[in-house]
Amino acid sequence: MPTVTVTADTFDEILAKRDIVLLDFFADWCGPCHTFAPIYEQAATKHSDLLFGKVDADVEPQLTAAFQIRSIPTLAILRDGMLVFSQPGVLPAEALDDLISQVRNLDMDEVHAKLAAQTA
Repeated sequence: MPTVTVTADTFDEILAKRDIVLLDFFADWCGPCHTFAPIYEQAATKHSDLLFGKVDADVEPQLTAAFQIRSIPTLAILRDGMLVFSQPGVLPAEALDDLISQVRNLDMDEVHAKLAAQTA
């Protein structure tokens, strides 16, 4: 199975499994979520070295609130445990592949340095 179900109880364990984790916040009743699901599944198959998680917003209100999800579907991407992208809406396959490439190419030392400078 290319995607895994993510819950508040399994979140930390799942986050520790890969450097890059994508989370699809969805709900069964959401039409756009059904549109995005096959695109997400295809990307999960294509990028099998990454972890693709699915978070049911209705079942996991704690996790949904922690990520400040206001609209679904929302895609969140974490790299080295840090949220580096979050956007609601349906992404076309090409845009998702491009986004994954951008996240792979992030210079995390630079990201951490900028974050440290902002909080100082």
